[in-house]
Amino acid sequence: MTHASKHIAYSILDLASVSAGSSIQDTFNKSLDLARKAEALGYTRFWLAEHHNMKSIASSAPSILIGHIAGGTKTIRVGSGGIMLPNHSPLIVAEQFGTLGSLYPGRIDLGLGRAPGTDQVTAAAIRSDRMQSVYKFPDEVASVMHLFRHNEGERIRATVAEGVDVPVYILGSSTDSAHVAARLGLPYAFASHFAPTYLFEAMDIYHREFEPSAHLDKPYTIAGINVIAADTDEEARRLSTSSLRMILGVLTQNMDYLQPPVDYTREFEELAANPAVQRMMKYAFFGSRQTVLEKTKRFIEETAVDEVIVSSHIFEHQDRLKSYELFAQVMQHINEEVLV
Repeated sequence: MTHASKHIAYSILDLASVSAGSSIQDTFNKSLDLARKAEALGYTRFWLAEHHNMKSIASSAPSILIGHIAGGTKTIRVGSGGIMLPNHSPLIVAEQFGTLGSLYPGRIDLGLGRAPGTDQVTAAAIRSDRMQSVYKFPDEVASVMHLFRHNEGERIRATVAEGVDVPVYILGSSTDSAHVAARLGLPYAFASHFAPTYLFEAMDIYHREFEPSAHLDKPYTIAGINVIAADTDEEARRLSTSSLRMILGVLTQNMDYLQPPVDYTREFEELAANPAVQRMMKYAFFGSRQTVLEKTKRFIEETAVDEVIVSSHIFEHQDRLKSYELFAQVMQHINEEVLV
Protein backbone atom coordinates (compact mmCIF):
# COMPACT_ATOMS: atom_id res chain seq x y z
CA MET A 1 0.00 0.00 0.00
CA THR A 2 1.20 3.50 -0.67
CA HIS A 3 -0.08 6.98 -0.09
CA ALA A 4 1.77 8.83 -2.80
CA SER A 5 -1.25 10.93 -3.62
CA LYS A 6 -2.58 12.51 -0.45
CA HIS A 7 -1.73 14.89 2.34
CA ILE A 8 -0.98 13.15 5.64
CA ALA A 9 -2.03 15.00 8.80
CA TYR A 10 0.28 14.94 11.84
CA SER A 11 -0.73 15.35 15.46
CA ILE A 12 0.50 14.99 19.06
CA LEU A 13 -0.55 12.59 21.80
CA ASP A 14 0.55 14.03 25.15
CA LEU A 15 0.58 12.02 28.38
CA ALA A 16 1.76 15.01 30.44
CA SER A 17 4.85 13.04 31.51
CA VAL A 18 6.30 14.28 34.79
CA SER A 19 10.08 14.72 34.71
CA ALA A 20 12.08 14.12 37.90
CA GLY A 21 12.35 17.43 39.76
CA SER A 22 9.30 18.96 38.03
CA SER A 23 5.98 19.72 39.70
CA ILE A 24 2.58 18.76 38.27
CA GLN A 25 1.97 22.47 37.66
CA ASP A 26 5.23 22.72 35.66
CA THR A 27 4.14 19.70 33.66
CA PHE A 28 0.79 21.26 32.74
CA ASN A 29 2.50 24.54 31.78
CA LYS A 30 4.88 22.62 29.51
CA SER A 31 1.95 20.81 27.86
CA LEU A 32 0.33 24.14 27.05
CA ASP A 33 3.60 25.55 25.73
CA LEU A 34 4.03 22.47 23.53
CA ALA A 35 0.45 22.82 22.22
CA ARG A 36 1.11 26.46 21.29
CA LYS A 37 4.29 25.48 19.43
CA ALA A 38 2.44 22.60 17.74
CA GLU A 39 -0.23 25.02 16.56
CA ALA A 40 2.46 27.21 14.96
CA LEU A 41 4.13 24.16 13.38
CA GLY A 42 1.02 22.93 11.56
CA TYR A 43 0.03 20.01 13.79
CA THR A 44 -3.65 19.09 13.31
CA ARG A 45 -4.61 18.05 16.83
CA PHE A 46 -3.28 17.81 20.37
CA TRP A 47 -4.72 14.87 22.26
CA LEU A 48 -4.37 13.97 25.93
CA ALA A 49 -4.48 10.41 27.23
CA GLU A 50 -6.25 9.17 30.36
CA HIS A 51 -4.06 7.42 32.94
CA HIS A 52 -4.55 6.86 36.67
CA ASN A 53 -2.34 6.12 39.67
CA MET A 54 0.96 6.64 37.81
CA LYS A 55 3.24 9.25 39.35
CA SER A 56 5.08 9.78 36.06
CA ILE A 57 1.92 10.67 34.09
CA ALA A 58 -0.23 13.67 35.00
CA SER A 59 -3.05 13.24 32.48
CA SER A 60 -5.54 11.76 34.96
CA ALA A 61 -8.37 14.20 34.19
CA PRO A 62 -8.16 14.77 30.43
CA SER A 63 -11.41 16.71 30.06
CA ILE A 64 -10.07 19.38 32.44
CA LEU A 65 -6.67 19.46 30.74
CA ILE A 66 -8.35 19.73 27.32
CA GLY A 67 -10.08 22.90 28.54
CA HIS A 68 -6.74 24.27 29.77
CA ILE A 69 -5.02 23.55 26.43
CA ALA A 70 -7.90 24.72 24.24
CA GLY A 71 -8.21 27.93 26.29
CA GLY A 72 -4.54 28.72 25.72
CA THR A 73 -4.50 28.02 21.96
CA LYS A 74 -6.47 29.38 19.01
CA THR A 75 -6.82 26.96 16.11
CA ILE A 76 -5.38 23.52 16.88
CA ARG A 77 -7.92 20.79 17.60
CA VAL A 78 -7.76 19.51 21.19
CA GLY A 79 -9.16 16.24 22.43
CA SER A 80 -8.89 12.95 24.23
CA GLY A 81 -6.68 10.11 23.11
CA GLY A 82 -8.67 8.89 24.82
CA ILE A 83 -11.36 8.95 27.42
CA MET A 84 -11.48 5.39 28.74
CA LEU A 85 -15.23 5.02 28.52
CA PRO A 86 -15.69 2.04 30.92
CA ASN A 87 -14.33 4.35 33.66
CA HIS A 88 -17.17 6.83 33.14
CA SER A 89 -20.88 7.22 32.69
CA PRO A 90 -21.81 8.13 29.07
CA LEU A 91 -23.98 10.97 30.40
CA ILE A 92 -21.07 12.61 32.25
CA VAL A 93 -18.78 12.24 29.21
CA ALA A 94 -21.41 13.85 26.95
CA GLU A 95 -21.92 16.71 29.42
CA GLN A 96 -18.19 17.35 29.78
CA PHE A 97 -17.44 17.29 26.06
CA GLY A 98 -20.62 19.13 25.16
CA THR A 99 -19.46 21.89 27.50
CA LEU A 100 -15.97 21.88 25.93
CA GLY A 101 -17.50 21.91 22.45
CA SER A 102 -19.55 25.01 23.30
CA LEU A 103 -16.58 26.79 24.88
CA TYR A 104 -14.25 26.01 21.94
CA PRO A 105 -16.52 25.51 18.90
CA GLY A 106 -15.24 23.27 16.12
CA ARG A 107 -12.02 22.42 17.97
CA ILE A 108 -12.82 19.54 20.35
CA ASP A 109 -12.36 15.82 19.57
CA LEU A 110 -13.72 12.97 21.68
CA GLY A 111 -11.55 9.86 21.37
CA LEU A 112 -13.04 6.88 23.23
CA GLY A 113 -11.19 3.75 24.33
CA ARG A 114 -12.05 0.78 26.50
CA ALA A 115 -8.77 -0.03 28.28
CA PRO A 116 -8.58 0.96 31.97
CA GLY A 117 -5.57 3.28 31.62
CA THR A 118 -4.30 1.86 34.93
CA ASP A 119 -3.94 -1.34 36.97
CA GLN A 120 -6.93 -3.54 37.82
CA VAL A 121 -7.11 -2.52 41.50
CA THR A 122 -7.26 1.18 40.57
CA ALA A 123 -9.75 0.41 37.78
CA ALA A 124 -12.06 -1.19 40.33
CA ALA A 125 -11.71 1.90 42.56
CA ILE A 126 -12.72 4.15 39.64
CA ARG A 127 -15.90 2.26 38.78
CA SER A 128 -16.97 -0.93 40.55
CA ASP A 129 -19.08 -2.20 37.63
CA ARG A 130 -16.23 -1.57 35.21
CA MET A 131 -16.09 -5.11 33.79
CA GLN A 132 -19.74 -5.04 32.76
CA SER A 133 -19.19 -1.68 31.08
CA VAL A 134 -16.16 -3.05 29.16
CA TYR A 135 -18.46 -5.58 27.48
CA LYS A 136 -21.01 -2.84 26.80
CA PHE A 137 -18.43 -0.57 25.14
CA PRO A 138 -20.17 -0.42 21.70
CA ASP A 139 -23.50 0.38 23.39
CA GLU A 140 -21.94 3.01 25.64
CA VAL A 141 -20.27 4.68 22.62
CA ALA A 142 -23.68 4.76 20.95
CA SER A 143 -25.18 6.25 24.16
CA VAL A 144 -22.61 9.06 24.20
CA MET A 145 -23.32 9.84 20.53
CA HIS A 146 -27.07 9.73 21.10
CA LEU A 147 -26.75 12.34 23.88
CA PHE A 148 -25.22 14.80 21.37
CA ARG A 149 -28.42 14.69 19.30
CA HIS A 150 -31.53 16.79 19.95
CA ASN A 151 -33.49 14.67 22.43
CA GLU A 152 -36.58 16.70 23.28
CA GLY A 153 -39.12 14.64 25.14
CA GLU A 154 -36.64 12.10 26.51
CA ARG A 155 -36.34 11.73 30.28
CA ILE A 156 -32.51 11.72 30.35
CA ARG A 157 -30.76 14.41 28.38
CA ALA A 158 -27.34 16.07 28.24
CA THR A 159 -28.73 19.42 27.18
CA VAL A 160 -25.27 21.06 27.10
CA ALA A 161 -24.22 18.51 24.46
CA GLU A 162 -27.27 18.56 22.21
CA GLY A 163 -26.41 19.77 18.72
CA VAL A 164 -22.78 20.50 19.65
CA ASP A 165 -20.21 19.46 17.04
CA VAL A 166 -17.77 17.10 18.79
CA PRO A 167 -16.54 14.32 16.47
CA VAL A 168 -16.10 10.88 18.07
CA TYR A 169 -13.02 8.72 17.34
CA ILE A 170 -12.64 5.08 18.36
CA LEU A 171 -9.28 4.16 19.88
CA GLY A 172 -7.86 0.68 19.94
CA SER A 173 -4.84 -1.49 20.61
CA SER A 174 -6.37 -4.82 19.49
CA THR A 175 -8.87 -5.91 16.84
CA ASP A 176 -12.05 -5.53 18.97
CA SER A 177 -12.37 -1.79 18.54
CA ALA A 178 -11.79 -2.02 14.77
CA HIS A 179 -15.16 -3.80 14.43
CA VAL A 180 -16.84 -1.10 16.55
CA ALA A 181 -15.34 1.82 14.58
CA ALA A 182 -16.25 0.19 11.26
CA ARG A 183 -19.82 -0.63 12.28
CA LEU A 184 -20.50 2.87 13.61
CA GLY A 185 -18.79 4.56 10.64
CA LEU A 186 -16.33 6.46 12.85
CA PRO A 187 -12.65 7.36 12.43
CA TYR A 188 -10.24 4.85 13.97
CA ALA A 189 -7.01 5.56 15.90
CA PHE A 190 -4.66 2.68 16.67
CA ALA A 191 -2.18 2.68 19.59
CA SER A 192 0.76 1.36 17.56
CA HIS A 193 3.10 3.65 19.53
CA PHE A 194 3.04 1.09 22.38
CA ALA A 195 0.94 -1.90 21.22
CA PRO A 196 1.81 -2.53 17.56
CA THR A 197 1.06 -6.27 17.38
CA TYR A 198 -2.41 -6.06 15.81
CA LEU A 199 -1.95 -2.88 13.78
CA PHE A 200 -2.30 -4.38 10.30
CA GLU A 201 -4.99 -6.87 11.26
CA ALA A 202 -7.06 -4.13 12.95
CA MET A 203 -6.68 -1.73 10.02
CA ASP A 204 -7.67 -4.49 7.59
CA ILE A 205 -10.83 -5.27 9.62
CA TYR A 206 -11.71 -1.58 9.82
CA HIS A 207 -11.36 -1.01 6.06
CA ARG A 208 -13.14 -4.24 5.15
CA GLU A 209 -16.14 -3.76 7.47
CA PHE A 210 -16.48 0.04 7.30
CA GLU A 211 -20.05 1.26 6.90
CA PRO A 212 -20.45 4.88 5.73
CA SER A 213 -22.32 7.04 8.25
CA ALA A 214 -23.50 10.59 8.80
CA HIS A 215 -20.10 11.19 10.42
CA LEU A 216 -17.83 9.75 7.76
CA ASP A 217 -18.33 8.60 4.17
CA LYS A 218 -15.08 6.60 3.92
CA PRO A 219 -12.59 5.13 6.43
CA TYR A 220 -10.22 7.49 8.25
CA THR A 221 -7.25 6.04 10.12
CA ILE A 222 -4.75 7.43 12.61
CA ALA A 223 -1.76 5.47 13.94
CA GLY A 224 0.55 6.27 16.85
CA ILE A 225 4.33 6.42 16.63
CA ASN A 226 7.09 7.35 19.09
CA VAL A 227 9.51 9.96 17.84
CA ILE A 228 12.68 11.41 19.31
CA ALA A 229 14.33 13.67 16.75
CA ALA A 230 17.57 15.57 17.36
CA ASP A 231 20.42 17.10 15.35
CA THR A 232 22.24 13.75 15.17
CA ASP A 233 21.44 10.06 15.58
CA GLU A 234 23.82 10.00 18.57
CA GLU A 235 22.01 12.82 20.36
CA ALA A 236 18.61 11.21 19.73
CA ARG A 237 19.95 7.92 21.09
CA ARG A 238 21.14 9.71 24.21
CA LEU A 239 17.75 11.40 24.69
CA SER A 240 16.04 8.02 24.23
CA THR A 241 17.62 6.68 27.44
CA SER A 242 14.90 8.53 29.43
CA SER A 243 12.23 6.77 27.37
CA LEU A 244 13.92 3.35 27.64
CA ARG A 245 14.11 3.63 31.42
CA MET A 246 10.43 4.54 31.50
CA ILE A 247 9.55 1.48 29.38
CA LEU A 248 11.58 -0.72 31.72
CA GLY A 249 9.51 0.74 34.58
CA VAL A 250 6.28 -0.12 32.75
CA LEU A 251 7.40 -3.69 32.04
CA THR A 252 8.60 -4.29 35.62
CA GLN A 253 5.64 -2.41 37.16
CA ASN A 254 8.07 -0.05 38.83
CA MET A 255 7.08 3.32 37.37
CA ASP A 256 9.20 6.34 38.27
CA TYR A 257 9.38 9.96 37.15
CA LEU A 258 10.92 10.52 33.72
CA GLN A 259 14.68 10.50 34.35
CA PRO A 260 17.39 12.72 32.80
CA PRO A 261 19.14 11.26 29.74
CA VAL A 262 22.51 9.53 30.16
CA ASP A 263 25.10 8.12 27.77
CA TYR A 264 23.79 5.31 25.58
CA THR A 265 25.87 2.48 27.04
CA ARG A 266 25.92 -1.22 26.22
CA GLU A 267 23.33 -1.69 28.99
CA PHE A 268 20.85 0.42 26.98
CA GLU A 269 21.70 -1.46 23.78
CA GLU A 270 20.81 -4.70 25.54
CA LEU A 271 17.62 -3.20 26.98
CA ALA A 272 16.56 -1.94 23.53
CA ALA A 273 17.23 -5.44 22.11
CA ASN A 274 15.02 -7.16 24.73
CA PRO A 275 12.09 -8.86 22.91
CA ALA A 276 9.44 -7.26 25.16
CA VAL A 277 10.93 -3.79 24.57
CA GLN A 278 11.28 -4.49 20.84
CA ARG A 279 7.60 -5.47 20.67
CA MET A 280 6.49 -2.25 22.37
CA MET A 281 8.90 -0.03 20.44
CA LYS A 282 8.45 -1.42 16.94
CA TYR A 283 7.39 2.04 15.76
CA ALA A 284 9.83 4.14 17.79
CA PHE A 285 11.70 6.40 15.40
CA PHE A 286 14.75 7.86 17.14
CA GLY A 287 17.40 9.77 15.21
CA SER A 288 18.32 12.78 13.12
CA ARG A 289 15.74 14.48 10.93
CA GLN A 290 16.88 12.36 7.96
CA THR A 291 16.66 9.09 9.93
CA VAL A 292 13.20 9.95 11.25
CA LEU A 293 12.10 11.00 7.75
CA GLU A 294 13.09 7.64 6.24
CA LYS A 295 11.39 5.63 9.01
CA THR A 296 8.21 7.73 9.01
CA LYS A 297 7.91 7.60 5.24
CA ARG A 298 8.21 3.81 5.28
CA PHE A 299 5.61 3.58 8.06
CA ILE A 300 3.11 5.71 6.10
CA GLU A 301 3.68 3.70 2.93
CA GLU A 302 3.27 0.35 4.73
CA THR A 303 0.17 1.30 6.75
CA ALA A 304 -1.59 3.68 4.31
CA VAL A 305 -2.80 5.72 7.30
CA ASP A 306 -4.44 9.11 6.86
CA GLU A 307 -2.74 10.64 9.90
CA VAL A 308 0.14 9.96 12.28
CA ILE A 309 -0.07 10.90 15.95
CA VAL A 310 3.22 11.27 17.79
CA SER A 311 4.10 10.54 21.38
CA SER A 312 7.51 11.31 22.85
CA HIS A 313 8.97 11.01 26.33
CA ILE A 314 11.85 13.48 26.50
CA PHE A 315 13.19 14.78 29.80
CA GLU A 316 14.08 18.40 28.94
CA HIS A 317 11.25 20.57 27.64
CA GLN A 318 13.48 22.35 25.12
CA ASP A 319 14.65 19.02 23.69
CA ARG A 320 11.03 17.94 23.35
CA LEU A 321 10.08 21.15 21.54
CA LYS A 322 13.05 20.68 19.19
CA SER A 323 12.03 17.09 18.47
CA TYR A 324 8.49 18.13 17.55
CA GLU A 325 9.83 20.97 15.40
CA LEU A 326 12.07 18.56 13.48
CA PHE A 327 9.17 16.13 13.08
CA ALA A 328 6.97 18.91 11.66
CA GLN A 329 9.73 19.50 9.08
CA VAL A 330 9.74 15.76 8.31
CA MET A 331 5.98 15.78 7.68
CA GLN A 332 6.14 18.97 5.61
CA HIS A 333 8.80 17.29 3.46
CA ILE A 334 6.66 14.14 3.03
CA ASN A 335 3.63 16.24 2.11
CA GLU A 336 5.60 18.41 -0.33
CA GLU A 337 6.66 15.23 -2.13
CA VAL A 338 2.99 14.37 -2.49
CA LEU A 339 2.34 17.69 -4.25
CA VAL A 340 5.18 17.28 -6.75
